[in-house]
Amino acid sequence: MIVAIEELKKHLNIDPTFSDDDNYIASLEEVSVDAISVHLNRALREEAEIPSAIIHAIKLMVGQLYAHREPTTSNAVNTIPYTLDYLISLYRNYK
Repeated sequence: MIVAIEELKKHLNIDPTFSDDDNYIASLEEVSVDAISVHLNRALREEAEIPSAIIHAIKLMVGQLYAHREPTTSNAVNTIPYTLDYLISLYRNYK
């Protein structure tokens, strides 16, 4: 994992002693890393130094996937500027 489960649980405001969703959160982190890697057109590896903007983008994506487990909503969709897309676009490989 690039982002530790403890760090993700803190971001998600989940009690550190609650472990029922740990496997699910870990799978969301994996999906988020894969999706961001594809978007950046570059591999993200645990042993490499990952920029803090990318780490935060992973946390944002995990948070979205954790909170919204289905692809539909009854609320209006509003994009918040300078979040996920902005953070990861800073490191996109255009080669």
